[in-house]
Amino acid sequence: MNFCSSCGAGVALAIPDGDNRERYVCSDCNTIHYSNPNIVAGCIVEHGDRLLMCKRGIEPRRGYWTMPAGFMENGETVAAAAARETLEEANARVEIDRLLGVYSIPHISQVHMMFRGTLLNEDFGPGEESLECALYTEDEIPWDDLSFRVTTLSLRHYYEDKKAGRTQTRIDQIVI
Repeated sequence: MNFCSSCGAGVALAIPDGDNRERYVCSDCNTIHYSNPNIVAGCIVEHGDRLLMCKRGIEPRRGYWTMPAGFMENGETVAAAAARETLEEANARVEIDRLLGVYSIPHISQVHMMFRGTLLNEDFGPGEESLECALYTEDEIPWDDLSFRVTTLSLRHYYEDKKAGRTQTRIDQIVI
């Protein structure tokens, strides 16, 4: 960050009074500009014993498989963001059931919140960010072609909990 979004003056890294870490602080109006993690909302979409997966049509990891997920927008709830991303990426309407997991990824300043949703009908197909969409059983999921570590971890937790009959919210992190 080079300039203050409040007044346009230059900013510099400094530790504001009462804080414990560097922030961008405006040299004129003293506005403190916080940079916080981004929230990614996603959905593991169930349809019977199958899950809806999307092949990414954009970078990063174009051509690899994932569940519908993306950045939360201002003014929406995290569950609404998961449903919106499912509609955008798979043209699929879902009913959000519950939160499955919260995954912190500190090295890229992201928090992924994965929900379970139920596909409301079989009317789905690739959206603008997907090359294709398909329903897979656990054995059919292209495990070697999944897009991100959080994708693999979320799916593994989902299946572990399903087999054990657990309904818990997982809290985990991915570190490099």
